[in-house]
Amino acid sequence: MSRPRSRLEAVRERIERSCAAGGDARTLRVRLLAEIRRVVPFDAYAWVMTDPETTVGAAPLADVPALPELPALIRLRYSTGLNRWTTLAEDPVALLAAATGGDLRRSRLWREVLSRYDVSDAVSVVFRDRFGCWAFLELWRTRGATFGPADAAFLRDVVVPATEALRRSQARTFAEPVTARLPGPLVLLLSPDLEVIRQTPGTSDPLRVLQPRDDGGPTVPAAAYNVAAQLLAVEAGVDAHEPRARVHLAGGLWLTLRAARLGPAGDGGDIAVTIEQCSPADRLALFARCCGLSDREAEVLGHLAAGADTRVVAEQMFVSAHTVQDHLKNVFEKSGTRSRRALLARALGS
Repeated sequence: MSRPRSRLEAVRERIERSCAAGGDARTLRVRLLAEIRRVVPFDAYAWVMTDPETTVGAAPLADVPALPELPALIRLRYSTGLNRWTTLAEDPVALLAAATGGDLRRSRLWREVLSRYDVSDAVSVVFRDRFGCWAFLELWRTRGATFGPADAAFLRDVVVPATEALRRSQARTFAEPVTARLPGPLVLLLSPDLEVIRQTPGTSDPLRVLQPRDDGGPTVPAAAYNVAAQLLAVEAGVDAHEPRARVHLAGGLWLTLRAARLGPAGDGGDIAVTIEQCSPADRLALFARCCGLSDREAEVLGHLAAGADTRVVAEQMFVSAHTVQDHLKNVFEKSGTRSRRALLARALGS
C-alpha cells in the first residue's frame, strides 16, 4: 500500500505543476506565492523580475505596508550588500535574523524603514540560472516571528523549478506580435532621494502597466525607482552592474529603462530615468537568454540577424555548414519557431 502524501509533498507537487503550466510572469508569481504561503507563512512580500544580465529589477509584484516609503525602501535595498540578491551565489536563500546574528540593527534597511513596521525577520531568495538572474523574492515576518532552517530548505526546493518557469514566461512574450510602439523616449526626473520631480507627457502610461494598482491610485513608478537605485548603488561602490533594465510591457513590446545622473555623481544632482523601446541588439541578446540558447547558438542567431546565410555563418564561425544547421535546429526548438523568418521576427520584434 502506498504511503499517503504529506502536506509538504502535496504543496511541492502543486508548485511543480504550476511551474509546468506556464503563464505570464505575474500570474505565475501569484500562484506560487499562494502555495509558498501554505508552508512558509509571511506578512508581506516583494517579488521582483530582473533584467537577467544587469540583475536590476523593473517588474515588481508586492504587498508591503511601507508603500508610502517605497522610494526609500528600494533605495536602501539596493545600497546594502547584506543579503543582496546579487551576493547570494553559493546559497540562493538568506535569512536576515541569521545574517545579523539576531541583531537586526546591523541592517541599515531594518533600522531606517523595516523597524517602523514591526518587521522581525526577512528572507531573501534569488532566482538565477546559467542564463542570468531572473528575479528576487523577499518575504517579511512581523511581531517577533522569524524564519528558520525548515523555511529556508523549502524555499531552496522552490528555486530551481521556479527559475526555469520564470525564464520561460519571459521567453513566451516574444511569441506575441508587437502590437504597439512607444512614441519616442520618455523621461522621468527623480531627486537623489528618488522622489518624482517631473516627467515628459505620457510617461505614466507604461509605468501604470508595469505596476498596476487595484485601488486606482496614482502611478507608482517602481520600475524607475529600481534603475535609479541601482545607479546610486554603482556610485556608492555597492554593485557594479549597469543601471539598466529591460522589461516586458505588453503585446510583445519590451522596454529599456536607464538611469543617469544630471551632473557629477558627487554633487547630489537629480537623476534622469529614460524609458524607450528596446533596440534590436538589446532585444536580440535578451531573446537568446530567455530561450536558453548556448553561446554558440546565440552566435548563430546574431549572424542570421545581421543578414548572413548559412555559408557565411559557417565561415565566420570557422565551422561546417552542417554544424551551423545543427545549431540552428536547436535554436528553432528552444524558441518554438520553425523557420528563419519566424525566428528573426520574434527575436527582433519586426
